[in-house]
Amino acid sequence: MKKMEWKYLKGLHQLYISKQTRLKIVNCDYVNQVILKQKKLIKYRVGNHNIIEASPRFKEYYEQQFLETYKYYNNFFEKSGIENDAKKSFDEQDLKALMFVFYNKEELKRNVTTEKKLSALIYKNQNSKYLSNKLSVRNAVLKILELSEFPEKDPKNNQWRFVVDCNEPKIIVLCENIDCLKVPLEYKNRNIELWYVGGNNTKPLEDISQDKLKLPIYYFCDWDYNGLLIYSTVKKIFRSKGTEVKIIQPLSLEAAINVDVKHHKSKWKGNDFSNLNRDDFSSHEIEFINELITQDKWIEEESLDLIHILTDNNYL
Repeated sequence: MKKMEWKYLKGLHQLYISKQTRLKIVNCDYVNQVILKQKKLIKYRVGNHNIIEASPRFKEYYEQQFLETYKYYNNFFEKSGIENDAKKSFDEQDLKALMFVFYNKEELKRNVTTEKKLSALIYKNQNSKYLSNKLSVRNAVLKILELSEFPEKDPKNNQWRFVVDCNEPKIIVLCENIDCLKVPLEYKNRNIELWYVGGNNTKPLEDISQDKLKLPIYYFCDWDYNGLLIYSTVKKIFRSKGTEVKIIQPLSLEAAINVDVKHHKSKWKGNDFSNLNRDDFSSHEIEFINELITQDKWIEEESLDLIHILTDNNYL
């Protein structure tokens, strides 16, 4: 969405349909700098700067760059019942979070949690008060979950397993973070079934039935101490069920960053192999991990292209 809020995309669609709009779309930097000034695909009406008009070339550009995205999110608004107007300041991050809540609402309703915990879950890189500070998103989440308010105290049961189902899955990928589940369509289309159990929240895996264990299962996580330690826990759970799970290794060290980056708390340990269990990793994986430890770096799951890795390694 080019870092564009929904209200601006809504205005561009109005331009596409009616060839004019009164919505303040030039308040968006991308619209103002690229579409208006650089490409000259829109212009102010002569004598009335309250109206923006589309040039003949705008239609093709909009169809190539924005139409599919507009339909994707507009379909979500229609299904969810959330008010869809040009006043909404939802950005792409908000829309993906709301779609995640909508498509996993039954699981979330069964294990309803506090506002701060849900905020931290769906907005990993934001302050846990994000929902409190953005009331339009907070109210939309409550509407989706059919709640009037969040619980004041932490519920005892807070064990989630979110799933992106597909009709004929070829593989199952366990994700340490939920970002992949916010854009489920591209995984469904490739017959990848995604599961999220959330970091140390591995208990739901103990209740997985045998019929779910017939497909190849992979684990997609941060390549740091905590992520690899949790992988060992996951591997132990599946071994007890007579099933192996394999970790998805990055194609290279290109995405590695320093472990002392802001907000990152997982540090390598000083002992041999950072106290990780060598038996849980292949020789190639051990070599890769040792390289990260030596360089004091780690690789964040969100920086990796899961589908590219799966395709490159012939997992699909």
